[in-house]
Amino acid sequence: MSYHRGQLTGKVVVDAMGSDHAPHPEVDGAMAAARDLNVGVILVGQPEVVEPELRRCGWRRQGDRGIEFVEAAEVIGMDDPVATSVRRKKKSSLRIGAKLVADGLADGFVSAGNTGAAMATAKMVIGMLPGVDRPALAALIPTKASKPILLLDVGANADCKPHHMAQFAIMGDAYARTVMGTPRPAVGLMSIGEEEAKGNELTKEAFPLLRDLSSLNFVGNVEGRDVFTGEVDVIVTDGFTGNVMLKLSEGLSDAVLSMIKRELISSAITKAGAMLARPAFQRLKKRLDYSEHGGAPLLGVRRIVVICHGSSNARAIRNAVRIVKEFSEQGAAGRIEQGIAETNARELQLLQVAVE
Repeated sequence: MSYHRGQLTGKVVVDAMGSDHAPHPEVDGAMAAARDLNVGVILVGQPEVVEPELRRCGWRRQGDRGIEFVEAAEVIGMDDPVATSVRRKKKSSLRIGAKLVADGLADGFVSAGNTGAAMATAKMVIGMLPGVDRPALAALIPTKASKPILLLDVGANADCKPHHMAQFAIMGDAYARTVMGTPRPAVGLMSIGEEEAKGNELTKEAFPLLRDLSSLNFVGNVEGRDVFTGEVDVIVTDGFTGNVMLKLSEGLSDAVLSMIKRELISSAITKAGAMLARPAFQRLKKRLDYSEHGGAPLLGVRRIVVICHGSSNARAIRNAVRIVKEFSEQGAAGRIEQGIAETNARELQLLQVAVE
């Protein structure tokens, strides 16, 4: 089908070739999103594999059931080298999908494919927000409170500088306000102690930058044990530490659920108790299920990009589309851009004062 630059938004592009079981979860998730969320979805992928899945769902033509399809001849696989694949495979589902977003034909992009390739494509094709040095991957971590916390960066930047951490804080604050509905998020800096003097050089230099951001409700350093309490809304860290924390929390959730299940079936008495407590355990499992949160938004690019697990199911894809819709409708990118501009202006002013 043909598109014209600047055509209508209110649509989300989904890479149909990304997940481990593509395109089945992507097609089912897109169908669910179009049905439940009143949003148009553009699926991008190889027609020989995507179109049979679409027909399985009763799709017959462009726009039918809120779904459009755009052909992509190539796919960037999980094992493909990022730098060369993104540049050479110009007809990949990632490149074509990102181009649709860059041309203003959709509000954002969802992919469960190669994370590095998705990030590189977003930076190269969609572009960065003015003033943002590096994008950050954010993740929602379940807590014992009624709402999760937002952790960033969780893998986009293994090595960071203090001003990157300040930008991550602005991005996380904007996301928490607009998508999570938190009016004044409490923002913490991950360290090894609550005192300002604690931590490595990065955290000690980042602390005053976050403290001096008047737009933030910065509550100081937080420790690893504070992640699951829900007492803060946003936690800022470097991508290396954040990725370890994310993978640890996912592994811990799986381990705890497995241990609970094993203990509940260990005897006749516990089996009887498990039957009575089954609704509670189902609610707990749902809170810990990554698919409820969709994926990790890549913040700092001009349009929202959500990167999902390779093992994502249809519900995860559907919820990733929801994230894009909410982020766009609430103008989160504009809030991030404004916050970054104010911060950069303040840093320039302080530098001029220091020189004088």
